[in-house]
Amino acid sequence: MELCSTSSTVPNLNPSRPRRSLLPKISLSLANPFLQFNKRPFNALTLSSSSSRQIHLHRPAFPRSSSRVSASPVAEGTELDKLPADLAIVETPEPNSRLRLSVEVPPAVCEDCYKRVVEEFQKKAKVPGYRPGSYVPEDYLVRYVGRKSVQKAVIESILRRTLPHAMSSVTDRALQDSVRIISKFSDMLEMYSSSNSVRYDLIVDVAPEIKWNPENGYKNLKIAVELDNEIDALRASEQELRRRHKSLGILRIVTDRGLQIGDVAVIDISAKTLDQDESKVQKIPSAESKDFNFDTEDGDKVLPGFLDSLIGIRGGETRSFPLVFPESWRQEHLRGVRAEFTVVCKELFYRDLPELNDSLADKLIPGCTTIEQVRQTLLTKCREVEKTAKDQATDNAILHQLCKMVEVDIPQSIFEEQGRQLYGTQLLELQAKVKLNEKQLAALSSPKAVNEYLRVQKENITAVIKQNLAVGDIFKRENLECPTEELIKEVENSISEFKRHKQEYDEDRVKEQVQEVLEGAKVLEWLRERAEIQYITK
Repeated sequence: MELCSTSSTVPNLNPSRPRRSLLPKISLSLANPFLQFNKRPFNALTLSSSSSRQIHLHRPAFPRSSSRVSASPVAEGTELDKLPADLAIVETPEPNSRLRLSVEVPPAVCEDCYKRVVEEFQKKAKVPGYRPGSYVPEDYLVRYVGRKSVQKAVIESILRRTLPHAMSSVTDRALQDSVRIISKFSDMLEMYSSSNSVRYDLIVDVAPEIKWNPENGYKNLKIAVELDNEIDALRASEQELRRRHKSLGILRIVTDRGLQIGDVAVIDISAKTLDQDESKVQKIPSAESKDFNFDTEDGDKVLPGFLDSLIGIRGGETRSFPLVFPESWRQEHLRGVRAEFTVVCKELFYRDLPELNDSLADKLIPGCTTIEQVRQTLLTKCREVEKTAKDQATDNAILHQLCKMVEVDIPQSIFEEQGRQLYGTQLLELQAKVKLNEKQLAALSSPKAVNEYLRVQKENITAVIKQNLAVGDIFKRENLECPTEELIKEVENSISEFKRHKQEYDEDRVKEQVQEVLEGAKVLEWLRERAEIQYITK
């Protein structure tokens, strides 16, 4: 078995932390994207907390005190195999927090490895004419086994014995599973055959150094937090009351007038770009929708001007009108695009609603006896949501600010692992919503799909890593601590969830992740208390 080839990967160097298989998410586009509220969702950074609020943060496997650090091929506390001569090792820094180690193995070490290999073949080789384990003349043994096979075994022995020595100087900095021997096995074999010595190069990712600009700038953050007007508890509670009231009504066909606010229309939608050059006109497939139920009370959730352009349309009528996608539109390729929409109104309804009085209270919320009680119950729930959303928006604004304040050379191994974790989370969420067959799952989990995600989402993945490295650094700088009882409780809760869903888990890994989660929550709490925060409603 070859231990090395061009850019060969050394197997997991820490048996206690096997490399995890992380599968990839695809975001789902529900209904017609042009008829959904065009807003930026809060950063979906998930991290649980023992508090009632959820602190959201993606914690990658970046080095903390000991997590993911120590890529030494030998277990901690294990003595290095004594060599008959010293190795010559040269460290060369490379981009992305990477070190190149050039290792010169002298003839004395190569000769010692050769003797060990021959001794091993003496014990195990079944040579005709000799009893197993008996002495076989060296020349005869080498001819029987094959000189090339012996030389290959010697190279493997050299690597196995010298790699721990080569890594000993960077053990406290090296990232787990990041060691790669980049020298070709054939080159090492050729050098050994001709000079009885070996030279090889390996690269290893090391814990990145974090630089703050300005230094300690995180201690007095000035944050502007944008809040969506839908977060307003009073407004949201009234909307929810209206939604529940509408659910008790009956839709009746409109026959004697055109569309007005409050109606529901069943429409077909198509759109194309506008251009003086007809040859450049293109359809906008993502805007097409058939039999779409358009509630005019949701007019603020559609493309600006869409509702106004439909006021007065009658059942059976077709209407075309131009609109311009705003610069804030979430689909970048459509921002500022002039388009012509064509809408066919197939059916038109108005709502016949019962009078909103105390007799409807129990139907709106079981157990309520008055409309005022319904309003207060909804308002209380919406205020809880408002606080959670406000806190979440604050946390995301803080993380965004931290990302801009840190400079860090991110190792490729951390980038890839974080990206795969994010992709795996998304795929699991997709599987929960849509039942994927084996072929679909295989396609989404393929290296091609994962690598494409890493390429497209490079900026977002990098931002998440910078945020989390910043959080981890602040935790250490400020000597923050997490209560032991809180850690134990969260670990127990997490394990119970795994058991409830009948999923396998690694208790040490669960504990490590919970520790990282609690650290993140503690840092965000510490930063909020010291930050100057201004809230702006959009």
